[in-house]
Formats: sequence, structure tokens, C-alpha cells
Amino acid sequence: MRPGPRNLITDVTGLKVGNAEDARLKSGSTVLIGDAPFTASVHVMGGAPGTRETDLLAPDKTVAAVDALVLSGGSAYGLDACSGVVDALRAQGRGFRVGDALIPLVPGAILFDLLNGGDKDWAQNPYADLGRQALEAAGEDFQIGSVGAGTGALSAMVKGGLGSASLQLPDGNTVGALVGANPVGAVTTPGDRYFHAAPFEIDAEFGGLGPDPSAGLGLSFESRKMAAMSARANTTIAIVATDATLSKAECQRVAVAAHDGIARAVVPAHMPNDGDLVFSLSTAARPAGDVAMIGHAAALCLSRAIARAIYAATPADGDLLPCWSTLNA
Repeated sequence: MRPGPRNLITDVTGLKVGNAEDARLKSGSTVLIGDAPFTASVHVMGGAPGTRETDLLAPDKTVAAVDALVLSGGSAYGLDACSGVVDALRAQGRGFRVGDALIPLVPGAILFDLLNGGDKDWAQNPYADLGRQALEAAGEDFQIGSVGAGTGALSAMVKGGLGSASLQLPDGNTVGALVGANPVGAVTTPGDRYFHAAPFEIDAEFGGLGPDPSAGLGLSFESRKMAAMSARANTTIAIVATDATLSKAECQRVAVAAHDGIARAVVPAHMPNDGDLVFSLSTAARPAGDVAMIGHAAALCLSRAIARAIYAATPADGDLLPCWSTLNA
């Protein structure tokens, strides 16, 4: 397996990603859309999720495909980013037809960034506009780091961010991951230099430093984030995707497997105050693939995407936590 040409989730043919953010707000939204509706499911392992339209992604539910997926900052307010995307898709004539009605189907998930130092004293919820702007910006190439849903993200010790990675499988199928990394836990080991995901790094995509040579990692937990604000301001939300044809039930199984990627990159993971969630989708551009191998690749991509998010984060005025790049300059 090797990364795709972009090392982004858009190496899965037919997918586009757009970001929109507000520097004053220290928050933003990210939208993933396909050239056509796609099969999708979801699995939640955090204790504090914030979601929209995720029940319809269960394998026993009637809806076969959705139009887009949204990751957003803003906690409950950020779910309104989905409304902006729904409005824009309806204007484009995209959505599920029920008689004369047109209903774009746009599940979403949010992370908590309301206490990250940005100006949240708005008169009108800004996230519908951010969702619409992110959709309008969607393309095959997009930035990672302090953009979109990752704009105001924080890990335990350093700034979080938006990350992505991909793998091309030996059978010709492609798998990719997209993540907003804002966890309770640490993405770096004590000392803020080495990444927990280092054993899975490819081609120095997040610094090439290798694993931490220390032993006994994880026995104590320090958190600048917790000291700066609150243990409740968390969550890792992600999307994994493949071009292999999968059923809704198979997509759900891939989402379950992909959570291993969070656990390998974040210590501790899946905490009561995290909302850890993984969407999984199939564009069905290629024949059916090996679900076990796709799930394994999805976990690898997600670990790498989380580390890449933190590696690519950039400093901004008013930040509560330092960036990895600043500490390791």
C-alpha cells in the first residue's frame, strides 16, 4: 500500500472537500461532497457526540445514499453548517426526490471549540454561512491544518487541526481519511516532539522523527488544554472513504475498524468527554473489495491524518496552546 498522489481523501475518485473558516471566530466548517450521492454509515465511540441525521445511516434504515457529509466546529451551533449545505444543494437541484419535493441529505458531526479564545459573541449563528462557503470551495485539492473544522481545534498539549491521508491498495482500490482532531488526549508523547502515530508514518509526512524511544508511555496524563479551559471541550470527528463498492452494513464495519486509527494516534482516546465519531462511505466507482483490508487501511489513514493535522497546524493571534511546529522549530 502507498499513499495516493495527493495523500488526501480526494484521492478517492469523485470526492471533493471544501473548507471555510473565520479567524476572529477561531472556528470553521468542512464539507465533503461526491460527484453523485454515496453509500455511507457511521460509528460513534466517544461519550459526548454532537450529530445530525446520523440515524438514517444505520444499515436497517431506508435511505440508501446521502449527498454530502459535514464536519464542523461550533458544538451544537455548528450543526447549522449542515443547513447551509442543504440550502445550497437544493438550489443546485441536488437531493432525494419525494414526489415534487427535493430533500438534500447531509449528515454531520461537530467538535467543541467554544472556549478556544475566539470571539463567539455573535448576533446570528454563523455556521450556516460557513457550511455554504465550504461547499462552494469544494475541490480535489484542499488545505489541512488550521482550516475548516480544524481551525479552532486543540489536542491535550498542542493545537489540533484538520488532517487527511490516503492509501492505494494492491487490488487497485483507494482508501482515504479526513479528520477534525480536537481530542481530550494527546497526539504527541511527553515532550511534545514525537507522535503516537509515528509507527504508521509514510515518507516523513509528519516530520519523519520516528517513534518516541521512551518506554512506559501513557502512564501519566498532562493536559495544557484542560488547564486552559475545560475537559469538556473535545472530540475527534472523521470521515473514511473508499471507491470500492460496499453495502451500508459494510460501510459501518469499516467505520468500526477505522476507530482503531484514533486509538493509535491519540492517548487516551474515546473518553467520556470526547464525541469520537467516524463516518464511512463508498463511492462504488470500483467493484467490491476486501472489507477487512479496507477497514485496516482506513485505520492506518486515520492515524496518519490525525498526526498530519497537528503537524500542519499554524499559529494565530489569541491561541490558547502552542503549535507543534512552533515547539519543534
